[in-house]
Amino acid sequence: MDGSFSIAQAVAVKGGRIAAVGTDDAVLKAERGPKTEVMDLHGGTVLPGLTDAHVHALEAGLSEFRGPLPKLDSFAAVQEYIKEKARTTPKGQWIVVPRTFPTRLKELAMPTRELLDVETEHPVMYDASYVVIVNSLAMKMSGITDAPDGILRNSQGRLKGLDAGGHFTDQEKLQALEDMLKRYAAAGLTSVGDRKVGKEEIALYRKLYAEGRLPIRVAMTWWLDINRPQEDLIREIQASPDNTNEGDHWLRFQAFKVNVDGGMTIGTAYQRQPYGPFGKQLYGQPDPNNRGQLFAPPAKLLAVMRAARDRGWQLTAHSQGGGAVDAFLDTLEALNQEKPLAPTRSHLIHASFQSREAIARAKRLGVLADVQAAWLYLDGPALEKVFGYDGMRFFYPLRSYLDAGVLIAGGSDHMIGHDRNSAVNPYNPFLSLYVAVTRKTREGKVIYPEEKITRQEALKMHTIWPAHLQFEESAKGSIEAGKLADLVLIDRDYLACPEEEIKQIRPLMTMVEGKVVWGAFPK
Repeated sequence: MDGSFSIAQAVAVKGGRIAAVGTDDAVLKAERGPKTEVMDLHGGTVLPGLTDAHVHALEAGLSEFRGPLPKLDSFAAVQEYIKEKARTTPKGQWIVVPRTFPTRLKELAMPTRELLDVETEHPVMYDASYVVIVNSLAMKMSGITDAPDGILRNSQGRLKGLDAGGHFTDQEKLQALEDMLKRYAAAGLTSVGDRKVGKEEIALYRKLYAEGRLPIRVAMTWWLDINRPQEDLIREIQASPDNTNEGDHWLRFQAFKVNVDGGMTIGTAYQRQPYGPFGKQLYGQPDPNNRGQLFAPPAKLLAVMRAARDRGWQLTAHSQGGGAVDAFLDTLEALNQEKPLAPTRSHLIHASFQSREAIARAKRLGVLADVQAAWLYLDGPALEKVFGYDGMRFFYPLRSYLDAGVLIAGGSDHMIGHDRNSAVNPYNPFLSLYVAVTRKTREGKVIYPEEKITRQEALKMHTIWPAHLQFEESAKGSIEAGKLADLVLIDRDYLACPEEEIKQIRPLMTMVEGKVVWGAFPK
């Protein structure tokens, strides 16, 4: 993964760093000593340690800490889960359906109050992220009369007495976080970007670090709720002792983040075009002209981002819909007029619905992108019904990004579930690579093949480019002498295996700073 995409035979590791890379003969001659351990991989493939630029590790770790989650892929499965929980939950207490997106239900439809009324003696909430749905009893308890279908958009705070469960101790949270990071290592990841940390997550990460329990590297993104009063947000930003690049190669701060809009999977992402007639079925949105939700007016977004920029932060924002992308770029353009923005490596997060014009603006401003290619695989079939095939032209347009000169960092937005392939937003990096190369959905349909990128480019998306995003390209992201010895051994040749096998690639061993943190070298 060096500048010329070299393929070498051997790598030497010493003191946690890569000492030499080259032919077998040259590396052995230069580096082999009486105590050198030589490992023959018999023609196996080694890659730089992979990076997932976007995870939510604590939330994911806790999601199955006390037991496995059900497979919620249909209305029937949701109702069965509610009835099962009702048998063991005291009457009157809340039942919460774990986060599930309507784009991934068999019905391709938003649940409603009537569906959840399968249970009448418990208040029930269905978690769809920025949207929640409640049953009749929950509406009555909360005094809600203006949402006849039970759908509440960005207003979960209206629910009274809601107890989402959990109540984990600090030690349980610490263990759940450590265990989740170990699962990432088993997936071939040696670095992650945790994209929404507050005081609690920061304290847990720092404790793991102090106790030598971080199995992989973590770059933290500090998140504040843009819905809070502007004066409070600016005051907290100015008072914070932290900023971008504080820390070391194991644990560091990366960016400052807010949310500009909601989610495409539940119809609150702020789009350039209306969601249209199918939005009523998929999102429970009766107005075909609805474009989603913008969480902050432009003046407030600019004031908050200016305060963060002035404190030395790299800037980023959850901006999912095309309208939100444009709004965030407007903010960055205004800041760029005050002071060049490119050195901060500020970037878009998600930017699911791009445009040729927005990509050109990003390039002009020196703005990068944190992208989730696997969402094409997972949500493409449902979104095509909403926007039509033409409306999917710039849905994760990776080729257009690269042709314009915009660097992209691959991430999963993993948040719920422990399994790398079946989690809500799977964190299997090889699934991301597969989708970037094939543009295939889970139904096997290719969406705009002209946006495919090469295997080499896709691999950069999970190695050297996220390292650049994190100001770490001189230390990780490629197998070059002097860099950190973060490596992953995989079970087949990524560059030569059949295309359909890319998503099936499995790590055999993951090494961080010269130490094996998962798996083992083959005998």
